[in-house]
Amino acid sequence: MSLKVFLQVVEIQTKLASLFPFAVGVLFSLAYFQEFQLGYTVLFFIGMVVFDMATTAINNYMDFKKAKSEVYKYEENIIGSSGIKPVLVRNMIFGMVAFSAVIGIFLTVQTGWLFLLMGGVCCFIGIFYTFGPIPLSRMPLGEVFSGFTMGLGIFAMTIYLNVQDKRPFYLLLDWSRGTFALTGNLWAVLAIIWASLPMVFTIANIMLANNLRDLDTDIENHRYTLVYYIGQEHGVILFQLLMLACYAVVLIGWPLGVYHWPILTVFLSLPTVWKNLQSFKKELPHPKSFGYSIKNLLAFNGSYLLGLLLTIILEKI
Repeated sequence: MSLKVFLQVVEIQTKLASLFPFAVGVLFSLAYFQEFQLGYTVLFFIGMVVFDMATTAINNYMDFKKAKSEVYKYEENIIGSSGIKPVLVRNMIFGMVAFSAVIGIFLTVQTGWLFLLMGGVCCFIGIFYTFGPIPLSRMPLGEVFSGFTMGLGIFAMTIYLNVQDKRPFYLLLDWSRGTFALTGNLWAVLAIIWASLPMVFTIANIMLANNLRDLDTDIENHRYTLVYYIGQEHGVILFQLLMLACYAVVLIGWPLGVYHWPILTVFLSLPTVWKNLQSFKKELPHPKSFGYSIKNLLAFNGSYLLGLLLTIILEKI
């Protein structure tokens, strides 16, 4: 398998969806908690990217195996169109999952059992998102699972690793007594959940845009997603509402103390996002329509990162 084909199998261009929750998590740790752990952050980043590539490879592998359309299987799916052996892809997936698991176990030993619990839940959803007799991606809750797993899960794990002194949440296990205690700060946990919502919404919108574009193909291949049940018109409305809700989250979170005033720089992206929303509606179901969900993710989350970075810089002046 050539490097070019490998990058197509893992769809390297889609990794922005996981990079943003990670990057925002690092900056939020600094802006809100004033803590940062370089070693843990680098290790988690490597494991996260490798596992994300594995889940995408699983997606392409299972789509190839379950495809009902011969045209899709051998002309559109990268495994069939490139002529690589499915067993090679399967072994590659096992290797990447095992590599990520080793990193996860090490970080658990260093930081506590809660990391294993959070990581285990995210990995379970990531694997069974496209694997198994009834994959989550073929159900009407695919947007929910992808949005919260990546938008909240990666974000929360990043903060957990970086905030070691003033832990927002921690699981204490006493194996000798058979007891456990989950402790934390309610307001810090609520702040983390609230700050994750823009990533949850923008990532869910990527899945939603994909399902809106591929509605006919999905039905042909027996994939009954959310769009199948609510219809394309309501799907477009939901796509627009989720994107605009990101700005509402920031506007409400600022006076509540989740953010400081520099976060308002996110509104610099609003004209671009609004233009993309209108273009998306006009272009659908043209293949290029999907690109507008990526553009919106880049525009909003890029300005989100800028707002947090300015918060960190201005607090030190």
